[in-house]
Amino acid sequence: MQVEEKLKTAFTSPYNTGEVLYDLPSPYQAHPCGLLHLPRFIAKIRKHLAQELPKSYQRNFTRGFDGFLCLHLGVDPQEVIEIVRTSEGDNIINKRLKALFPENLKSNHWNRKMAQMGMSPMGKEKLEEVKFDMGLSHRTDLMCFADIIEVDEGRLF
Repeated sequence: MQVEEKLKTAFTSPYNTGEVLYDLPSPYQAHPCGLLHLPRFIAKIRKHLAQELPKSYQRNFTRGFDGFLCLHLGVDPQEVIEIVRTSEGDNIINKRLKALFPENLKSNHWNRKMAQMGMSPMGKEKLEEVKFDMGLSHRTDLMCFADIIEVDEGRLF
C-alpha cells in the first residue's frame, strides 16, 4: 500500500463532519471541459445512484457547490443526475453534458467564484463559524469552503 493510501485509510480527523468519502475528487479538480467541481459532482451522483452517498453528504447533494455550479450553467441538477444515470462511461456522459450545458461555460468566472466562496464578508463569517465547529479556528490557511472540504476529506493537513 502506498503512503498516500495509508494516510487516507488511517486518517481519522477530529475535524471531519461525519462519515467521510476519501475517494471523491477534490473540488479543485477540473473536468476536461475546464469546470472545477464538476468531476466531484459526477462522482457524488454515482455514489448517490449506488445508494453509497453518506448522510453527511446528502444534506448538500445538489445544493452547495453542486447547486451553485448548476445555477451557473443554467441547468437543473436533476438533468445532470439523469445523464449520469442513463449513460455508460465518461465519454457518453461528457458528450451529453456538452449538449446540455451552454456553449459558453464561462469556466474562468465559475472557477474563480468556486475557489473564492467564503471570502465575501458574509462568507467569511460563515467560514469562521464552520472552522470553529470543526475545531479549526486556528487555521489561517483555510481561506474558502473548498479548503474546508480538502481538510475534511484528508487531502489538506
